[in-house]
Amino acid sequence: MIKIYIVEDHSVVIEGIYSLLQNEKGIQVVGYAINASNCINYFTTNTADVILMDIGLPDMSGIDLCTLIKKKYPGIMVIALSTFNQGTYINKMMAAGANGYLLKNTNKIEMLEAIKIVAEGKIYLSFDADKELQLTKNETHKLPLLTKREKEILLLISEGLTNQQIKEKLFISIDTVDTHRKNLHTKLNVKNTAMLIKYAVQHNLL
Repeated sequence: MIKIYIVEDHSVVIEGIYSLLQNEKGIQVVGYAINASNCINYFTTNTADVILMDIGLPDMSGIDLCTLIKKKYPGIMVIALSTFNQGTYINKMMAAGANGYLLKNTNKIEMLEAIKIVAEGKIYLSFDADKELQLTKNETHKLPLLTKREKEILLLISEGLTNQQIKEKLFISIDTVDTHRKNLHTKLNVKNTAMLIKYAVQHNLL
């Protein structure tokens, strides 16, 4: 019997998963949580084989919750259940220790397949998630190389520091900071700071 636990803050989604799984042989939904706190409390005294975990929880991201659960209970398998199909989210969730990734528009057949596969300790990615992950990897391989100093300045820019503040933090001249900033814009083909930060987030440069 594969015991399933649901972590999801929308009751409609919870009810939908229940209706999909309730009559399946060999599968039992043992409970649910509408936030990370309830999930953490549940597993202090109970267990499950597979958690279907939403990424967008009200009190903690599913990424952080997955990290915590996998650290405390490595034998529990986690399948991310999300509306997000961006490679960044998929990468972060898998890096947090997730065993699978499903989109919320999945069907019963795929959900059952994913549950059975991860229950065996294997990895399952939905077709769309796998496709997006491959695209992200291919784009990453094409990214321009940044110098160590450019990466430092990019991180400080993302933290909201001005050129003057970066100058003082790195003990370099304001002209040097400005040159590095312009080089980043040129290398990454962006026109302003907002575009620079957006590009850096999308391509895991931070």
